[in-house]
Amino acid sequence: MEFTVQFIYMFGVGIYHAAPLLVFLMLLIISLGLSIGRREGWSRSDSVYCAFITATTVGYGDFRPVETSGKFKAIIIALLGLIMTGILVALGVKAAELGFKQVNEVIFTL
Repeated sequence: MEFTVQFIYMFGVGIYHAAPLLVFLMLLIISLGLSIGRREGWSRSDSVYCAFITATTVGYGDFRPVETSGKFKAIIIALLGLIMTGILVALGVKAAELGFKQVNEVIFTL
């Protein structure tokens, strides 16, 4: 249980420090998605949905750009999503490392 608490704390600290970058990436993904949706004639919610489905590389296929510029923007969205996911995974790995380190220091000093 102590590791879980340490992990959540460390992950929260990492998210706090990386928040400006993560928010920037999310806003960029949303704006690119909205620009694709505007050209394709989609609603705003459909545009944001398509952007995040593309960014997470799920790609259900229910919305996809037809125009060449939209396809290019979708590639950029996918790359930005991979970067954002990589940052989140790196924060999780670092939080786990620090959590294990703190829990092990307590155990070995007893």
